[in-house]
Amino acid sequence: MALFGTDGIRGLANRDLTAELALDVSVAAAHILVESSSNKDHRPTAIVGQDSRASGEFLEAAVVAGLTSAGINVYRVGVLPTPAIAHLVAESKADLGVMISASHNPMPDNGIKLFARGGGKLDDAIEARIEARMGEDWERPTGKNVGRAINDDSATERYLKHLLSSVETPLKGLKIVVDCANGASSFVAPEAYRRAGAEVVAIFNQPDGWNINEDCGSTHLHQLRAAVLKEGADVGIAHDGDADRCLAIDAAGNEIDGDHILTLLARGFKARGKLKSNTVVGTVMSNLGFMHAMKDAGIDVVTTPVGDRYVLENMIANDYSLGGEQSGHVIMRDLANTGDGVLTALQLLQEVVRTGKTLQELAATMVRFPQVLINVKDVKKDKLADSAAITAAVKSAEARLADSGRVLLRASGTEPLVRVMVEAASDSLAHEVARGLADIVKSELG
Repeated sequence: MALFGTDGIRGLANRDLTAELALDVSVAAAHILVESSSNKDHRPTAIVGQDSRASGEFLEAAVVAGLTSAGINVYRVGVLPTPAIAHLVAESKADLGVMISASHNPMPDNGIKLFARGGGKLDDAIEARIEARMGEDWERPTGKNVGRAINDDSATERYLKHLLSSVETPLKGLKIVVDCANGASSFVAPEAYRRAGAEVVAIFNQPDGWNINEDCGSTHLHQLRAAVLKEGADVGIAHDGDADRCLAIDAAGNEIDGDHILTLLARGFKARGKLKSNTVVGTVMSNLGFMHAMKDAGIDVVTTPVGDRYVLENMIANDYSLGGEQSGHVIMRDLANTGDGVLTALQLLQEVVRTGKTLQELAATMVRFPQVLINVKDVKKDKLADSAAITAAVKSAEARLADSGRVLLRASGTEPLVRVMVEAASDSLAHEVARGLADIVKSELG
């Protein structure tokens, strides 16, 4: 099984993802980095950051040891969001970025994400080369040829400066609650919103190494909803553990997901002449309500497979300016080279101030279709496309739903299961169709 997934390396810290593995990956990445450098007299540099997990401490030590032992100078920036690492790599013209985080996963997990020069994620081919080079014999540098590890105390302020440079409309008059998931945004998110002019109430912003994503953050919105209603806030913002996601809660307690946020931003970008090619990029899981909202606004939609890296690849290939996922990954290429939850929130909040409308009023431009997702487990997922019975059942379901619904069957990339997703005009119809398709998948592929 490949070491790298769709978003770096991830697994149970100190079991799947060990210090030894982190060191080996770092050494191999350093070798690829040095060999691909056009300036052989230049000592390569790397930016290394982490989220607030306790396991990040020993993994960071291993990553720094691997890179410096291979002759790379490392700048340690401490606990910062994943998009901060991407920005700092680009800003400082570093050769490599390493973020130690498992994003929204539970605390026992951790991960390693690698960024190339310019701050973009490594492509599949380079990841494969790194994996192939792990554990090889190599000539170790000595003396002045070993790398140095430097603590970069200016990194947080430089990232905040970057975030605030996107603020054209101050957030004066807005009261917001931000749920930092006891993660990497615990300092920078509240500080950015305050400096942008908002009144800020921060919750779950006291990381202790163990409490990241624990019943809080973008995967547990009930805490934020309660705080918004209690505080009488205009908006609630939720981030995940590494703050590359943003979800929201309006003043009435309604959830504003990534599709809603994309809808609002796309309309705002178009109004200000910033939506390149009049197109927004979504995924195959984007809600049908989002598609209808974009059609009503006269905006084209391009869809990709699930995963923010696929959204970004399409945006780069076609020079689009806006794209994202229902989960809250939003990419604004004129502002950043990766999804940034804090940057997304700043743009969303500015739309509220610019329009003079509440978030609830703005979100009403997209009516979310009821969506049901059933995971059919322990099936021969590779046979999905070969089943005539399943194909016929899907066509029958699509005919029944017509323009008021949608069906998507997708084999999991990592587990022996098939995901059955159905959207329909009513929740009961979506459940009925999804259950029927799931039963057929189970009988045909089980």
